[in-house]
Order: sequence, then structure tokens, then C-alpha cells
Amino acid sequence: MEMMGEQLIALPQQAVWDALNDPEILKQCIPGCESVEKVSDDEYRMTMVAAVGPVKAKFTGKLTIVNPVPPDSYALAFEGTGGVAGFGKGTAEVSLTQDSDTVTLLTYKATATVGGKIAQIGSRLIDGVARKMAEAFFAKFTAAVTKAGE
Repeated sequence: MEMMGEQLIALPQQAVWDALNDPEILKQCIPGCESVEKVSDDEYRMTMVAAVGPVKAKFTGKLTIVNPVPPDSYALAFEGTGGVAGFGKGTAEVSLTQDSDTVTLLTYKATATVGGKIAQIGSRLIDGVARKMAEAFFAKFTAAVTKAGE
């Protein structure tokens, strides 16, 4: 599955970059996230609960930052397992562009694959859930960083 989108955020680019690299903000914004722990400058360990149709599972995984170009862009590689529910893995490219002194355009493109019980549910349902999760993340992220910047 592939997803892409963009979000205008009423903050300077550096502030948005800092928030994208803050484990506490990420935890607040990722739907179903229970923990985000910074392991190193470029790796995070996380746990989250996700439900796709009748399958609900706790996933553990890692998120690795690849090719960071602060404060403009980075790529992410992620992988997680949910026991018998299955696994998910993928990549994302995130780019920030200063739209004005106080507004930043965030664009993203992500690809993901799933396997196990979750994959048996059907690609349409999985795609819909993934898109809703991405939209929820960016809506929460925008609200959280805008409120923090006030």
C-alpha cells in the first residue's frame, strides 16, 4: 500500500523538525501508541495497539531514521510484529518546506506491507485503516505542535 499527503503547520520549519524528533510528541500523536523510546539518535523502539477489522493486537517494533537532512527531510524505515496477528513494515519519506516565516509545509510519502492474520483481512480494509491512522497522526501532530508553539 502507498500513502501520501501534506499538511500546513503554523510554525517555523525548525520547530516542526524538532517536534518530529520528539518521542513524547510522537507518542501523543500516533494512534494507539503506548510507548516511544529513543534508543539512539536515529532509532526508536515503540509499542502500539492497532485494530484492523476483527483483528486487534499489540505491536512492538522499531523506527529508524535514514538520511536525515535537518531541518528539511528524512526517510524512515519501520517494522513491527503483533504476534499471531502478523507484522507490518515499510518506509516513509518526510519533507519540510518553509512556506513563510511562520508556516511550514510537511509532505510525506509512505509505503507499507503487512503479513499474517492482518493481511488475510483484505487490502481495501487495511488501506482504509492505514489512511485513517496517517490522517489521525498528522491532525494530532499539527494540533499538538501548534498548541505547544503558542
